Amino acid sequence: MRYALGVEYDGGEFHGWQHLGETGKPSVQAALERALSSVGDAPVQVTCAGRTDAGVHAECQVVHFDCDTPREPRGWMLGATSRLPPAVCVHWCVPVAGDFNARFSARARRYRYRILNRQARPALYRQTLSWERRPLDADAMHRAAQVLLGEQDFQSFRSAECQSAHGRRNMHSLSVRRDGDVVSIDLQANSFVHHMVRNIVGSLLMVDSGERPEAWMAELLAARDRTQAGPTAPAAGLVFVGPLYDAACGLPARVTWPA
Repeated sequence: MRYALGVEYDGGEFHGWQHLGETGKPSVQAALERALSSVGDAPVQVTCAGRTDAGVHAECQVVHFDCDTPREPRGWMLGATSRLPPAVCVHWCVPVAGDFNARFSARARRYRYRILNRQARPALYRQTLSWERRPLDADAMHRAAQVLLGEQDFQSFRSAECQSAHGRRNMHSLSVRRDGDVVSIDLQANSFVHHMVRNIVGSLLMVDSGERPEAWMAELLAARDRTQAGPTAPAAGLVFVGPLYDAACGLPARVTWPA
């Protein structure tokens, strides 16, 4: 039997999503697999929609796993959560078709990067906010970012460690807005290359500082050279909002295309 789960986690306590083998470093995947294996009384391995780096969080990471142990979806959800550390919970479980794949069935993925924009650093929510003391112009950042929409080669925003075959991705939407002291950058694409969101944010901050003109983002795309782009923004401000799937997959509305 194949199941899909919606998993929420605070990445601050982990060295990323992916299982790190015998290193002893905690990962979200290892914690989840231990919990599910305990509930199912059998070894369980999970596949996720999108791996996250150390310090990156998730509102609704979607995973799938196979297990023939008879358990109700509610039992998987509550049983796994009771065995997980406080920084991780499972908030839904749905039986899915045998050909459903959390990674390859996803039509889109969504991220949000939030920056606390004030003189004082954050105390509350410090693990889920980045911080910038100089005033930011969210409207200017939004204008500069619109050149990234559509199918593009994001090589300039791709880390040297990226294992993808190429940097071409389709950016469905990208918006920058301010709500009080918080500037939020929301991105949706078919998928993302390694560090793509954080490198885009780092470059947009250079535009906002006046160090680079708004037109610079188009120049970066054309250059296809990571060394020309801005620095990688800190991990703390990044949240994987979740993937999106066709309605035929039968998953909750929050992960069903269109959003």
